[in-house]
Amino acid sequence: MDVVSVAWSLRASSSSDAPWMAELRAIVMRPDLERLGRYDPVRVRQRFLDAFAPEHTRVIVVDGEDVGLIAVRGEPDAVWIEHFYLAPGSQGRGLGSAVLAEVLVERGADGQLFRLNVLQGSPARRLYERHGFVLDSEDAVDVFLKAESVRG
Repeated sequence: MDVVSVAWSLRASSSSDAPWMAELRAIVMRPDLERLGRYDPVRVRQRFLDAFAPEHTRVIVVDGEDVGLIAVRGEPDAVWIEHFYLAPGSQGRGLGSAVLAEVLVERGADGQLFRLNVLQGSPARRLYERHGFVLDSEDAVDVFLKAESVRG
């Protein structure tokens, strides 16, 4: 497991965060979407804006700077990690692993299953697998992963 080398925190998001979050999503997802032949610069942003729910989304902050986001939504049968993006300059230092670990403990106390999906070939899949996620199903574009909750 990665060891985080930066101090970080999470803050609540608001509707005013939506534009930069949509832009971050476009930047982070572009390589995978282009590789899959599915990159559309308008659609990648609009899909985020259409689904953005501030009440489920938190901003990842490092040294007072917003560097990412994680959106977690509870359903009756599972907790969905819907959006998890870090600015490229904040990747590779264990930050994503630390944020994910905290969210899994925080939201997993009730024993619900965690679910998420990543694009085929995305390096993010390795992060999730290190945290106990396993293959649930997949298609030509998406890989659906699941993990048992961490009970306190």
